[in-house]
Amino acid sequence: MLFRSPRTAARDRAMSAAINPTTHLGEAFAAIDNRKGEVKTRTLAKAIDIEIPDFLAHPGCRHNVDYDALRDEVLANGEGKVVENDTMLVDTGEFTGRCPKDRYIVDDGEAHKNVGWGNINLPIQKSTFDKIFDLHCKRLQSLDKVYVFEGFVGASKKSRRAVRVVSELAWHHHFCTNMFIRPTEEELENFTPDLTIVNSRAKFEQWKEEGLRSQTCVALDVNRGLQVVTNTEYSGEMKKGAFSMMNYLLPLEGIMSMHCSATVGPAGDTAIFFGLSGTGKTTLSADTTRYLIGDDEHGWDEDGVFNLEGGCYAKMVDLNPEKEPLIHAAICRDAILENVIVDADGKCDYKDTSKTENTRGSYPMWHIPNHLPEGFAGHPKNVIFLACDAYGVLPPVSKLTKEQALFHLVSGYTAKVAGTEMGITEPTATFSICFGGAFMPLPAKNYAVLFEEKIAKHNVDVFLVNTGWTGGAYGVGKRMDINATRAIVAAILEGSIEDGNLHSPDPHFQLRAPRELPGVETSVLNPRDAWADKEAFDIQAAKLRDMYVDNWTKFSADPFMERLGNYGPGGNALLH
Repeated sequence: MLFRSPRTAARDRAMSAAINPTTHLGEAFAAIDNRKGEVKTRTLAKAIDIEIPDFLAHPGCRHNVDYDALRDEVLANGEGKVVENDTMLVDTGEFTGRCPKDRYIVDDGEAHKNVGWGNINLPIQKSTFDKIFDLHCKRLQSLDKVYVFEGFVGASKKSRRAVRVVSELAWHHHFCTNMFIRPTEEELENFTPDLTIVNSRAKFEQWKEEGLRSQTCVALDVNRGLQVVTNTEYSGEMKKGAFSMMNYLLPLEGIMSMHCSATVGPAGDTAIFFGLSGTGKTTLSADTTRYLIGDDEHGWDEDGVFNLEGGCYAKMVDLNPEKEPLIHAAICRDAILENVIVDADGKCDYKDTSKTENTRGSYPMWHIPNHLPEGFAGHPKNVIFLACDAYGVLPPVSKLTKEQALFHLVSGYTAKVAGTEMGITEPTATFSICFGGAFMPLPAKNYAVLFEEKIAKHNVDVFLVNTGWTGGAYGVGKRMDINATRAIVAAILEGSIEDGNLHSPDPHFQLRAPRELPGVETSVLNPRDAWADKEAFDIQAAKLRDMYVDNWTKFSADPFMERLGNYGPGGNALLH
């Protein structure tokens, strides 16, 4: 049974007709039309030496279930309930976010030499992985019903991968239907997965004996194209597993993989927004004046930028129809809400974080009316790095040199603030390779070299935008106004931030901020001017500068990376 009900299929056809990129964006897309009919799905060079049951032959197999039938399955299984706007609400149980300390990659074969091993990419023995994989398969075979989703990761048919997800829960199947690229009937006829994900409620009791940190294990075998999701029902583990796989494979083929959102304007000007969770990546890409390519995961090849997904997975905390109208409107029938608190009448309280601050909503791309149905556009004109600086010392916008762009890509800085119930107000700096280190299996240099080639070849401008605090650190200053940030992004996309209107590099970070910008207070553009206590600013700026420097020490053994360090905070390459 295919995923698209007649109602859904009709709506998708109408949306595609209404927003046709070759009609609305004209000649800007002519150069990439070759993607449409050229199917070159690459198969992993892998030898499967583990038995994988034929789940499609399972007597209770539910295969690519359509949305209406899925809704009935979720409700009949007691996995969710319908709340306002006819939306499905589920509870992910103990885990309301990813488990990065329980994330592993099989240390075997090509992966042994390719993966950047460390405290993020943790090794797991192949024999241990096989035991867990077999455990999942046996449990799934024992169930009365099993859900099998088949689709694709990657909108470019030249490099996309086929993914099969076998799950115990119907709502996980629904999530995959939202988030992966849905196949046609013809594409399902000879479907062969490049990545197989098994996700059940199986318990791995031997975790201590096998040297794991806990019973929770999210492990990826990049050599054989397999993933296990164990002891967690947080759905994001499935999509991030597929993303991690692409972040391993694509760069080895010369394709840049990115944790970013992407949009394209009516003139065909593509923009990319890198950023960790909470920096505004999804919010700023939900722009009614532009077309949405995707909100989280993309590739950049010789033709341009393409989405890896078929849907969006947005944070729901403080969702406001006035500030985020497109996302708010997307939460309707066929969307899934995770861990959102509702009242007795099923009305959502997006401000209530008593369960978690990481409330989420997944929905198919067509819920965004200005989405790009084909999921790809030309090469970017602008790249924007988003940082939520809770120390309040970074400028709201800075134009970066090529070397600075590479430094800040690898650094991937943002800051997190602990919950007030803990009594902690001190910001915590987070440095994450390529603004997505938790799903970047290769060493940082691999991504930096590819990014350098891309921005140089296509003459791309790169900016660092602070969506965090101004006038003081968290607890003293205030959060950047979303309207000011939107004005900054608009100025970037219009090309009105010119080199001649930039301040000299500041002494702490070597960043060049504009002297003036429409829609943004001049005092805010220079962060030191926005602080009443200048001495306190200098102390705080020095503190963040030193954290940047300390983080970079792990890269400085490589001459290429060491040179980049001189263009970052604490360096002097631009201080003349």
